[in-house]
Amino acid sequence: MRVWPATILVIAFLLISCTEDTGSLGVFPVQDAVSTSNESFGVLSNDMLNAVVSASSTTCYLGRVIDPETDEAITATFATQFHSFENYSFPERADIIPGEDGYLCDSIELHLFIKDTFGDKNNPMKVEVWPLSMNENKLLKESAKLYTNTDLWQFTDTEQGPITTKVFTATDYALSEAYRSKQDYSDNVRIVLPREFGENIMETYYSNPGFFRDSYTFIRNVCPGFLFRTVGGTGTMLNLEVCTMNLNFRFKSEAYPDSIIAGYCRFSATPEVIQCTEFESSNLEKLIGNENYTYLKTPAGICTELILPVDEIYRGHENDSITRASLSLTRVNNQDEDAQDDDYALGIPQELLLVRKQNFTRFFEEHQVSDSQQSFTTSFFPTYNSYNFSNISRLISYCHNEKLAGMKAQNMTEEEWEAAHPEWNHVVLVPVTAASTTDSYGYTTQVSVNQDLSLCSTKLVRGTAANPIKMQVIYSRFAGK
Repeated sequence: MRVWPATILVIAFLLISCTEDTGSLGVFPVQDAVSTSNESFGVLSNDMLNAVVSASSTTCYLGRVIDPETDEAITATFATQFHSFENYSFPERADIIPGEDGYLCDSIELHLFIKDTFGDKNNPMKVEVWPLSMNENKLLKESAKLYTNTDLWQFTDTEQGPITTKVFTATDYALSEAYRSKQDYSDNVRIVLPREFGENIMETYYSNPGFFRDSYTFIRNVCPGFLFRTVGGTGTMLNLEVCTMNLNFRFKSEAYPDSIIAGYCRFSATPEVIQCTEFESSNLEKLIGNENYTYLKTPAGICTELILPVDEIYRGHENDSITRASLSLTRVNNQDEDAQDDDYALGIPQELLLVRKQNFTRFFEEHQVSDSQQSFTTSFFPTYNSYNFSNISRLISYCHNEKLAGMKAQNMTEEEWEAAHPEWNHVVLVPVTAASTTDSYGYTTQVSVNQDLSLCSTKLVRGTAANPIKMQVIYSRFAGK
């Protein structure tokens, strides 16, 4: 009697196994099977001058060097404003201990902290510091659209001359080597301002503390910022990470009645306020048009333009899905690369943005990030000396569908629509600096993409009709279609 339950289970299993319904077994009907195929297509490329670059950034540049590729000088001038913490306050005026001359301010100085140096760190350079204007007609406003060719001089008060000048080297030899070797020391250019400037800031606070309510009122009523203008020396370009203005004073406190406390307030250039660089360069035109390669050159220089073979990709595949479209751009090594002086060797752009040409200017003006449909970012792949875009299939599909929809909406033939939109399938490659953030779940989100303003240059193999750049495309289709 004990064998009956097992026997019943075996019979039930056999009956279920013999059913003709295969859905529960994961077997798909033949018409739902997917087949794939792949083809290779040619991409054409050319150079595109990129002299007008958005200059609003958290990184500034200062100095002058000779571009080894054009033999022309590149000069960087920058302007910066300073952020004031909301409702900032000094100690009570009665607690400030003035100097023998009656000044409340002991000293005031600017520090330009150096992130990187191109050229000779021991080369003397001269900079003039000009105050920016608080005049409403000359004020550097938040709404200003600033580019690397914007004349920053228009925002200065020039009647009194520069507020100070400074001769400096990237390595500050006024400090001992032991001090510069400290772990918490960062290379910086220290610029002492006249004490009267700091005194005016403090007196303004005690007469109108509301002017320190926020950065907006601080810039318009207290300190609008400075222009740093390179006027002497050639051979050094500083990449500045942050600028600060330190105002030093002494005061007494009830907590320490027998002591004199040395205090200071620090105003910094932050993303909340404007920082921008103006570059002066020339003679880039002579670099473009080589039949073997195109350029990627920064800060304001040359981009590479690609023409995507959208029509060819879809020809004969109107009912297929494009699952992958990959593109590899090979870098051309400079013949004298190994012999270059490391101090003056132009860097290789480390990140690239691929964006539709018609969206190029708007992308940066509107502070967009890549959407993996009309814009993509990638990094330099040193192992293969190339930049690889692993899948831009969504861009190919977007361009194709946009064309079909446009022809229908405007009642145009294909020839008419392409004549009206000659760059519909053109994209631009531009060196950028991209920043991302990762949340607690490990999900990474791109938060900013800015044009690279550092001194970089490289060449890419040119795509020509005789020798195009290869794009690999993978299609998929259901067997029943």
